Amino acid sequence: MKSRENLVRLKQFQVNEKRRQLTQLDTMIAEFDRMANELDVQIVAEEKKAGITDTSHFAYPTFAKAARLRRDNLKNSQYDLMQQKKAAESLLAEAEAELSKAEMLESRDSRARDAEGGRSAMIG
Repeated sequence: MKSRENLVRLKQFQVNEKRRQLTQLDTMIAEFDRMANELDVQIVAEEKKAGITDTSHFAYPTFAKAARLRRDNLKNSQYDLMQQKKAAESLLAEAEAELSKAEMLESRDSRARDAEGGRSAMIG
């Protein structure tokens, strides 16, 4: 029953791949959060230096405008990654369920082979 063993290995590979993808998504989300926080600090520093916090003011710092836009884009990307993470978590759960089924089939087959081997040894 080599095919069952191969099926179990395939399912294990799929589960490991889904876990790796989740780890990557978590890393990217954390990195985007860190970058957005750094931009927040830079925005506040630029506003303090210019003495203007009103984004509609004609003299509002250009760098602060650009940093705000970048920060907002990072937050949007972070939200998209969180949605991808939710989808990846459900795919991981499905892959783990399939792996569990494959492992149960493999263990059932190995018990059946062991039982057949024991009977043939007694008969022979």
